[in-house]
Amino acid sequence: MLATVCSAALLGIDAVPVQVEVNTGESGVPNLILVGLPDAAVKESEDRVFSALSNSALRMPRTRTTINLAPGDLRKEGAIYDLPIALGILIATGQLVCENMSDYLIAGELSLSGATRPIKGGLAMAVLARASGKTAVLLPTVAAQEAVLVEGLAVYEITSLDQANRFLSGHLALMPLAAPRATPDAIAPDGHEPDFAEIKGQHSVRRAIEVAVAGGHNLLMIGPPGSGKSMIAKRIPGIMPQPTLDEYLDILRIHSAAGQTMQTGLHFLQRPSRAPHHTISDVGLLGGGTIPGPGEISLAHHGVLFLDELPEFKRSALEVLRQPLEDGQVTISRSAGKITLPCNFMLVAAMNPCPQGFDY
Repeated sequence: MLATVCSAALLGIDAVPVQVEVNTGESGVPNLILVGLPDAAVKESEDRVFSALSNSALRMPRTRTTINLAPGDLRKEGAIYDLPIALGILIATGQLVCENMSDYLIAGELSLSGATRPIKGGLAMAVLARASGKTAVLLPTVAAQEAVLVEGLAVYEITSLDQANRFLSGHLALMPLAAPRATPDAIAPDGHEPDFAEIKGQHSVRRAIEVAVAGGHNLLMIGPPGSGKSMIAKRIPGIMPQPTLDEYLDILRIHSAAGQTMQTGLHFLQRPSRAPHHTISDVGLLGGGTIPGPGEISLAHHGVLFLDELPEFKRSALEVLRQPLEDGQVTISRSAGKITLPCNFMLVAAMNPCPQGFDY
């Protein structure tokens, strides 16, 4: 029996549709065959899925089973296909009957016990689901809390394979998640954020920073060690206007694709502030890698990129900033693909007057 479950793959900060096709009942030695350009993490899903099915009191296929991740020319990476593969096996073996499976976009990693684990790219998948005409998405907890920010889409938080099976079969009622509200506790959950009011004195610098923030200008601070350059730079996001919801969705989409969420330091409706070390590589600053992903300049989108000890950065790392600063976006080309990432940020740099740090 053939079953199809809709999922997605991350390409940069965007998601593209992936169809998980499961066909059971084939003649031959009982075996599971996974095709569709899977990487090592996807290939290992066989063991995770079989163990999750067994520990959820569900039956594994006893015939030759072929799983295809379409389109076949797109490289698949990560463990986000565990949940759709498991549900596809349940449908193909007749253990799950769902008349409206095509209305859902599903993704999630499974533990050996059948519980779901966090995945990255939840917001991008929700955007894709809405654009594709889906009515709902099924995602693990952290990804679901990101996806709920997309309007016009029902987002269901899935904690286990058994829960997803019972929900899709109609034996369990789940309520869609509600979008969070911008309360002071949600914006600053740790109760303390660097405050620009903590800066005492330095009236000329304070005025210059206020003008730079108001006009969206870049800033260079030069002064001896201990004069407060780094302390002031860390408090610049506190006087920037709160991002709009559309701006915050752009911010969260980039951080989500990089595996960083509101649970790992990105607070609700706050602008990002990035301060990479001066030993950072060109790829770490610009973005890229074997499979292209966002770098520090993209993670600072709609926020602040602080470069402390500016002369200590490699010349090549500083040179790659020239075009992104002009265009507000960066295009990265690698063998695995070509992506364009937004990087509209305020550049703040600090340096000593001379290598010894003296004021002359």
